[in-house]
Amino acid sequence: MFEGILEFATVAECGSFTKAAQRLRVSTSHVSRQVSALEDRLGVKLLNRTTRVVQLSDIGQRYHQQVQRVIEGLQEANQTAISTHADLAGPIRMSGAGPFVEEQVAPLLVQFAAQHPKITLEMDFETRLVDLVDQGFDFAIRYGVLAESGMIARKLSSRPLVCAASPAYLDRHPAPHHPRTLRDHSCLVINNDLWRFSDPDQKTNIELRVSGRVRANSIVAAREAAVQGLGVIYTPASNVVSQIQAGTLVEILPEFVDTTRSHWLVYPERQHMPTRVRAAIDHLIAGLDNK
Repeated sequence: MFEGILEFATVAECGSFTKAAQRLRVSTSHVSRQVSALEDRLGVKLLNRTTRVVQLSDIGQRYHQQVQRVIEGLQEANQTAISTHADLAGPIRMSGAGPFVEEQVAPLLVQFAAQHPKITLEMDFETRLVDLVDQGFDFAIRYGVLAESGMIARKLSSRPLVCAASPAYLDRHPAPHHPRTLRDHSCLVINNDLWRFSDPDQKTNIELRVSGRVRANSIVAAREAAVQGLGVIYTPASNVVSQIQAGTLVEILPEFVDTTRSHWLVYPERQHMPTRVRAAIDHLIAGLDNK
């Protein structure tokens, strides 16, 4: 009765037999046979296939919406059968990068895993933007302006940016009085060389491309470069608060910094979330609220 439904739903989500097979860890031919057999049993065409793309037919779209609810219900039933809140089990996969994730989020997830011995935890700290659905992540921590659709986002914290440099650097280079003068400075680029500031007088945004002696995809490395006097850093305040308090970095251009950025927890939009993932997210949010 249910043969081929999971394969069909996965092809519909992935838009490809090959990607569906990779996600299900079966052969492409198996997926194709199962979907074809399902279409034969129903007597309808669910997918329009070409050499380049696979698209849902009109009836396929309606069928997919209905079977997706069934699949999610079965997944929830399976999860309930094998796991309760007191005895959670299974994998949890998180993606995120930067000191906030490594120093605040990760310890809370490790604490959660320690409380539930049957939980396995995978944390990916790469700076690349992963596709949560295609790559099988349960949730991710994002910073800044969200561009993803089909995701649910929960704000974790507001993290205004800070522009800073070491006393030694400022001894050698006059402190900038306006963001545009940063073009004359060595700026430490962390992934993105487009820096955004706010003009408090004109109530407008200021965007400029910067360059400098160091480019890194690690905030920790860029922060050390700033402390060593190699240039100006522009990063969330939480990443450099200790250095500013210690005097190894000095805040500059405070009236121009962008104060609108936040950390977000994002996860795929779905009706039924595994109990273990929901519990991990609740634990994470509660822990951050208490900090």
